[in-house]
This record gives sequence, C-alpha cells and structure tokens, in this order.
Amino acid sequence: MPLSRRALLSTATAAVLTAAVAPTALARPRTATATATAIRHIPLQGAVNVRDLGGYLTYTGDRVRHGLVYRADALSKLTDADLTTLAGLRLGRAVDFRIPLEVQYDGADRLPAGVAPVSRPITDNGLFGQLLAAIGSRDPVRQEQMLGGGRAAAFMREVYRTFVTSAANRAQFGTTLRELAGLGSTPSLYHCTSGKDRTGWTSYLLLTALGVPEATAVGDYLASNTFRAAYDAKVREGLKQGGLMQNPDLIIPLQEVRTEYLNTALDEVRAGYGSLFRYLTEGLGLELRTLAQLQDRLVD
Repeated sequence: MPLSRRALLSTATAAVLTAAVAPTALARPRTATATATAIRHIPLQGAVNVRDLGGYLTYTGDRVRHGLVYRADALSKLTDADLTTLAGLRLGRAVDFRIPLEVQYDGADRLPAGVAPVSRPITDNGLFGQLLAAIGSRDPVRQEQMLGGGRAAAFMREVYRTFVTSAANRAQFGTTLRELAGLGSTPSLYHCTSGKDRTGWTSYLLLTALGVPEATAVGDYLASNTFRAAYDAKVREGLKQGGLMQNPDLIIPLQEVRTEYLNTALDEVRAGYGSLFRYLTEGLGLELRTLAQLQDRLVD
C-alpha cells in the first residue's frame, strides 16, 4: 500500500470528514448523483436491501473494493436458494444490529454454514415497539395521534440523534468499524431490520471515512428507498386489506430514509464534536491507525 494513502488519511481525509458536517455542507441539497450505476445489489427472495458496498470511487480516484463489506436488511426470512447465494459471498460473520424485540418478532438470522452470527443491538429508541403498538391497536384515531401530523418523521429524527448522543450506540458503531478494519480478506456483513437506518448510518460513516465523496455516500444511503419501495408498498397494502390500518400511509415516514434524518444526525455531530473526524475518533474511539487500516483493507 503506497505511503501516500496513509498521508492522505491524516490530511485530506480528515479535511473531508470535517467538511462533511460544515454548515455550508449541511445547507447544500443532498443528491444521489451517479450513484445507482455503482451499486451492486444482491437479489434475494427473503431480503430486499442486500448490497455490496464496493465499487464507489474516492476523492483520490481510488475505488472501494468489492466483495469485502455487505449491508443488508433482516436475514430471518431467507430461502434455501438465498442461503446458497449468500454462501457464495464467503462471509465470515454477519453482525445483527436488531434489538431483542425485533429478533423475537421476526426471528433469528438464517445463515449459511460457517458464517458466525454476531448480535450487536443498537437501540432504535423504541421505534419498533411504537410501530407494533400503533398497528396492533387497529384504532385509526390512536394511529393518527401516534403517527400523524409529522410525529412519525419527528420520531425518526430522534432515532438518528441517538446515533450520536447515546454512548451505548456509539460503542456499537465503533466496534463494528474497528472490526471491519481488522478482518483482512474475510468478507463481512452487517444489518438491522430494514437495512436503512442503523445500517445506513454505519455505511455512511464507513464510506465517508474511506474518502468517498459526500454526495455518493448520501446516494448509497438514499438507495434504500429504491430497493425497499415495492416491498414497503405491499406491507402498507396488507395492513389496509387486513383491517389493521385505514390509513397505512401514516407509516411511510418510518419506512423511508430521508435527507432530513441523516442531516439530524450530522447536526448532532457538528454540535457535539465539530466534525465527523472527531466523532469517529473521539465519539467512536477509533484510532488513526484504525482509520488507516480501513483504507488499506477496503480501498484499491
């Protein structure tokens, strides 16, 4: 690995991470320009948001390596054919960010032989329980009171704040990135329930730390809306047809990722740490050598 990459880490990369939460950066519209062509989606029957994080270009013209880091939604409903596909990725581990309530409701991951399951719960700030309570009530008035009038989106913004303010959450994100730096040639996967919020924040942090441009990292984050759209629409239709919700569109803010959610976390980063670089090093406890190892392992 050229020495220039390590030099880049201590200079240009730190500057990029600082700029990622600068006031002018936050004021810019965040778009997904030219990202879709770089995304390598893993089509499965029992999960819809499984992707290879490789392929993205960095500021220096290098490229994030394919086949080493995968992001996903829950793996509890995988078919036998899916397990065969997943086995082809040669994963060493699958890190599960779901809390016990989510695992209890949806089931444990189905994984190919040889893939080590790692439970690493990151709190959803009560989101899953809130959603179950609202739907389970079958009461349109209560559902409107809980989710209507912008309350669902406000709840999501609070979830994203905890990615920065919660010491327990920061420890889990830090451990995940630290492990990714030290796995050598062993591919790894991490996921939550929908593969969009806890997984999306982890992926945003990782890509940005690798020197992937801000617009590209945001594009990867927003791509969950594309990959989940058809499935989420079926969920809403099922809730309506099953008599659980008269207005299932109330849950759309909970199903989607939005730039306002990501910006809420970045605003909290700026308020508490001043820059994404300091959030990674001070908030998540990542040493400079760990950030260098991430570059060495994951960037060509």
